[in-house]
Amino acid sequence: MSEENVNIVRQGYDAFNRGDVDTVMGIMDPNIEWQEPDVEGLPDRGTHHGSEAVASNVFASVVESWDGFQALPEEFLDAGDRVVVLGRFRGTGKATGKTLEAPYAHVWTLRDGKAVHFRNYMDTASFLRALG
Repeated sequence: MSEENVNIVRQGYDAFNRGDVDTVMGIMDPNIEWQEPDVEGLPDRGTHHGSEAVASNVFASVVESWDGFQALPEEFLDAGDRVVVLGRFRGTGKATGKTLEAPYAHVWTLRDGKAVHFRNYMDTASFLRALG
């Protein structure tokens, strides 16, 4: 099952980076718990419960705040029911015109072929600079 989990997560990143949010939403359990760093100044900070909250609080803020935003995976680490993804964010802050280039580590937990939990570890200082 773990190789299958890696493939599911990989498909999610591929879809996100080509703007196919419907496919990204399709890999999530409707009750997913999605955790972003809880840092003042980040538009999507904190924990979001459910795929609809992820769509309206996280993905909508990406569209609002960034031009050309991408989450570029570099490595997928198979950890059974978890998949760790190491990569880089890229984009340009709409309000500032500043470029973002920041590393991330994402931890996904999957159950029955769906993502039930996501945690984003990222360079928050780079995000705050680019967002202004």
